[in-house]
Amino acid sequence: MRHILLCLIGLLLGAPALHAQDYRVGERLKPIAKPAHAGYREVKWEDLQPKDWDPMAGFKNLNLGRLKDSDPRAQEALEKMRAAWDAAPVEPSLDGKKIRIPGFIVPLERKGDLVAELLLVPYFGACIHTPPPPANQAIHVILAQPVAKLRMMDAFWINGTLKVARGDSGMGVYGYRLKADTIEPYQFKREP
Repeated sequence: MRHILLCLIGLLLGAPALHAQDYRVGERLKPIAKPAHAGYREVKWEDLQPKDWDPMAGFKNLNLGRLKDSDPRAQEALEKMRAAWDAAPVEPSLDGKKIRIPGFIVPLERKGDLVAELLLVPYFGACIHTPPPPANQAIHVILAQPVAKLRMMDAFWINGTLKVARGDSGMGVYGYRLKADTIEPYQFKREP
């Protein structure tokens, strides 16, 4: 348990990005300069959290490094963290805004090879290799048209209208819903 808690803390604080196609669990996408898309405001994952929200507030007095996995306090801390992250506050000023955001996808609704709904998450492995991120770091995406050949943890830019809408996808609790207008692969040029 302690290892999971320490991993989650590292994920939330942000692991450094390396290279495209070489993602590691917990890795975030590296910022890249992209041409502006008319009508869409590019947002960062940090923008989805209220500025005064501290995801680790309830754990300030707990020394996670001293807890063993078998310690009941580790299990209690993990349950407390999950409850707090599922209730994570959203940023209401983004409700109804047209945004552009990069992230990793977790397909939810498939019909054959077509995906109509997915979760967008900020770091590689969220919801499949690690517990889900806080609700304010998960977006339920409804695609305008189903898309073929989307794979778990592929990286994409998604443009659309963001709504505050909390729900449980079965893969994790989300705090936002995005009606996607466009979806495009996240591309990163490696430096020589």
